[in-house]
Amino acid sequence: MEILNNIAADLTAMREKKPLVHNITNYVVMNETANAILCLGALPIMSHAAEEVEEMVGIASALVLNIGTLSPDWIDAMELAGKRANAMGIPVVLDPVGAGATKLRTESCKRLLGNVRISIVRGNAGEAAALVGIASEVRGVESISVAESVEDTARRLAATYKCVAAVTGETDVVCDDTRLARISNGHPMLGKVVGTGCMATAVIGSFAAVERDVFTAAVGGLVAFGIAGEIAAKVSGNRPGTFHTELYNALYAITPEDIRSRGRVKITNG
Repeated sequence: MEILNNIAADLTAMREKKPLVHNITNYVVMNETANAILCLGALPIMSHAAEEVEEMVGIASALVLNIGTLSPDWIDAMELAGKRANAMGIPVVLDPVGAGATKLRTESCKRLLGNVRISIVRGNAGEAAALVGIASEVRGVESISVAESVEDTARRLAATYKCVAAVTGETDVVCDDTRLARISNGHPMLGKVVGTGCMATAVIGSFAAVERDVFTAAVGGLVAFGIAGEIAAKVSGNRPGTFHTELYNALYAITPEDIRSRGRVKITNG
């Protein structure tokens, strides 16, 4: 499949170029996302001070915004960084952690989506639904139920904010205005370790740093992360602590051939 060949080539390019991925992310996952980016082959920087974020974006190849432990000052910094990234043509990836759980989270995401040109939004179905007014139940950062299908939720998110929507779950769905991908890679153990959703977003940011087509970057990040989850689960014997460690090892060891041979993607017209 052509998209898997492109993703495999992106993985090789990432490891050769080692692009800097600027993250304004949350306290819970800083270590996890930094390690995921580094193990995959890119370089992470975690910087959220408003006084330096615009300068930091100036030397980065992608910007990842994650509202997991948000505060008004951090949202201000995210907007500054996002606008600077837009001015420089750098892709911006948003993780709307817990959108729908509180008014602050939902409105902060909508502010960023309104004031910054977001390339990719990666969230679970409940978070995505909350951003477009679809009835849903979000408990903390977990999606409990959504009134519409994942595909319809993703389509509406992409259309509303003119972005690539990456909605993750048992089957991941990625769509833009013309294409829709269903990704079957992954493993239930990814739901047993805190921060794997945020790690997936960071991996998407790493692919966006080397891939000009942000739809392919979003698919690539989820394919690579899903394959790594499958490999880690097999090695770890489904023990969460061991799985956590083996997930880093799998990201480090994943090869372009793994992408081509193990990637499970179906693409249709959006």
